[in-house]
Formats: sequence, structure tokens, C-alpha cells
Amino acid sequence: MKEQLQKDFDNIIKNLNLSQRDIEIKKFSLDSFINRGFPSRKEEDWRFSDLNQIIKKNIGELSFYNDYSSTNKVDTSVFIDGLEHNKIVFVNGRIEKIDFSYEKKDQIEIIDQSENINKFNNNNSLSDLNNAFTNKFFKILIKKGYQLLKPLIIYHTTNSKIWSKNINLRLDFELQKDSSLRLIDLFNDTSEKNFLNIFYNFELSENSILKNYKVDKVENKNVKYSYNNIDQNKNTISETFILSSGSNFFKSEINCNLNGEHSSAFVNGIFSLHKDKHHEIRTSINHLTENTKSYQLIKSVLEDSSKAVYQGKIFVNSNAQKTDGYQLSKAILLNKDSEFNAKPELEIYADDVKCSHGSASGSLNENSIFYLMSRGLNYNQARELLINGFLLDVLEKITDSEIKNLIKNMIGIKE
Repeated sequence: MKEQLQKDFDNIIKNLNLSQRDIEIKKFSLDSFINRGFPSRKEEDWRFSDLNQIIKKNIGELSFYNDYSSTNKVDTSVFIDGLEHNKIVFVNGRIEKIDFSYEKKDQIEIIDQSENINKFNNNNSLSDLNNAFTNKFFKILIKKGYQLLKPLIIYHTTNSKIWSKNINLRLDFELQKDSSLRLIDLFNDTSEKNFLNIFYNFELSENSILKNYKVDKVENKNVKYSYNNIDQNKNTISETFILSSGSNFFKSEINCNLNGEHSSAFVNGIFSLHKDKHHEIRTSINHLTENTKSYQLIKSVLEDSSKAVYQGKIFVNSNAQKTDGYQLSKAILLNKDSEFNAKPELEIYADDVKCSHGSASGSLNENSIFYLMSRGLNYNQARELLINGFLLDVLEKITDSEIKNLIKNMIGIKE
């Protein structure tokens, strides 16, 4: 793999107009990735999966070079109907459309960061891979006091032009004081056997609000990794919802730093898996000052030989008194071959806190199924009703009613 990486890296550098400093930054990241390789079970954060083996199983040999010089046609059929929204459209890792037509143009700034490279720092070899091979990335700046009138949907699409490719994406977001953003990440793949490696960085200034909804619903055979870093200042709110279902493998990581007083982070998610799909959510909520709050609720419905993993960590710094941290994961296993793994963690260095965690898994209650069938439902209808009821309280945590109804419709839950 080392030779392939070096060859593809040289091709990337030839096609980018970079300073010697930026080339050295990318080269350092490449060397770091070559030394470390893909994450494996030897790392605590990856104890339930070996990404190198997952890529070999689902993709085979991986190419790291993509030719971004030619445009791709945007398939407008993937656009969400019935919801007015702004758009950023990625096709095969290339930005093909940016449309903020519903917004005041002087309140949003889109800054090309491609020639001002700064490394995405975390203890993760996939950030090195992303730093080395990201072609072009932007910062989206929401100016002071501006609240977007409509949601922003980022369409992550692929088509049959690419095969066995590694696609690296990065976006930075800055929400200035008193601003807000509703962001939907919608994955819509028609390609097969690719590895998407996506990094977002969010900076939330005082009194700003971020609502981010990640939806991987379309059936596909790709492998995906998504990492969100969220830095929150005083009186900020971040709300993250993850619907994890479509890809063969998808790991979502949320690292949230509650730096300012009265900041809050909410992470809710649903795994809905079948066949031999393997999905993971890993969170690290860091309470770094006093009077902060976090809430996490993850629910899973697993059938066939699918596997879901939830690793949730609450860290409370020594000066983070009056912290309120909560996490809970629950799973329904629909047959004996499905598997759910939970690893809740509390790391607390303050003494005036309220923190708790819990996890439970089991099968559907046969007595409940029998009761519903005695009231006229058939077996499948009874099962569906119980599953929908199990998932409903996670969906009710979505505070935006328009987006809540959109996601309910995607899942097939009717009011």
C-alpha cells in the first residue's frame, strides 16, 4: 500500500497549486499515515473493528488519487422535495454546486481554504489521510446575529464513474455570536466499493446554535467514516442526530468541547441495520468548565448478522462543577446472529456533578406481539408497531419539527 499511497500523493501534488509550506504539511501527514496505517482493534477507540480488514472485505485494493479536473453532472433527482433548502452538492468528492439562494448574501461568507492549509488535529490516522489527500475545502462563515432562513443540505453523492476509490472531504464552519445553522448531511450513493473519509470542524461563538442531522439511509456497499469536532463557547447549543442504516460500514465520531458556561450538547442516534452491515457511533463530550450539560440517546434495531457499536464518553474536568451529563443506549436484536456492543464511559474529576450512563439490549416482547395480534394485527404489523414505538422517543428529541417530519417519513413512521 505504501507504493500506491506515494504514487497517488505525487499525482495530487502535481495537480494542486500549493506553496512549499503546504506541500510539506501534506507530506508530513502522508508519512504519519504510512507509519500508522488504518485504525485497528489495537486502538481502544477501534476495539470493535479493524478498518484495514473492513476495506479489504468490502472494497479490495484502494486507490487514493481522484481526478477532480472534470465536472460531474448533478443528479437533481436526489434533491429533497417538499422542503425549501440551501444546497452544497458533492459528486464523487468534488463540489459541483453551492446554492444559498434563500439567504441574505452578505450574511454568509464562503472562504476557500485550499491554499491556506491548516491540519485537522486529532489522535487519528484517518485525519492524517484526510490532511494529505483533501483536494479543496471551504470554511462557511455565518455572520453575527444571522440565523439561516432555511436548512442547508449537503448532498454527498457518488456515481458509477468511481470504483475502489478513497474520497477525502473537509469542511469548516464558523458560527459567529447569536447565529444559527440547521445542517443536514444526506448520503446518496449509487457507486459501489468506495471509502469516504469526512471531517467537519465547527466553531460556535456565544449564543449560537448548531443543529446537524446525518442521514445514511440509501442502500449501498460503500465504507464511510465521519468525524465532527465541535468547539462551543458560552450559552451555545449543539444538537446532533444520526440515522445510520444504508452503508456496509459507517463509523460516526462526535468530539464536542464544552468550553463556555451554560453550553449544551445533545447527541441522538438510530441504528437500523440488516444483512451483515456494521455501523458505529463514538462520542466524546468534554465538559471543560462549570454549568454545562450533555444528553445522549442511541437506539438500535438489528436483524440478520448486522452489528452496531456505541462508545460514549463523558469527560468532566476538575473545574467543571455543576455538570449534568447523561447517556443511554438500547438495542432490539431481531435474531440470534445480530450483535450490539456498548462501551459507556465516565471520566470525572469534579465532585459537584450529576452524571449517569446505561445500556440495555434484548428481543421484542412476544407477549406484546401476541396482544397486538389478538387485536387484529398480523405478525409483521405488530412487529413494525413495536419497533416504531421503540424508536419514536429518539425522533422526538429532534427539535426542528420540519426536519423531524422529514426523517420520520424516511424511516416510514407515520403520525
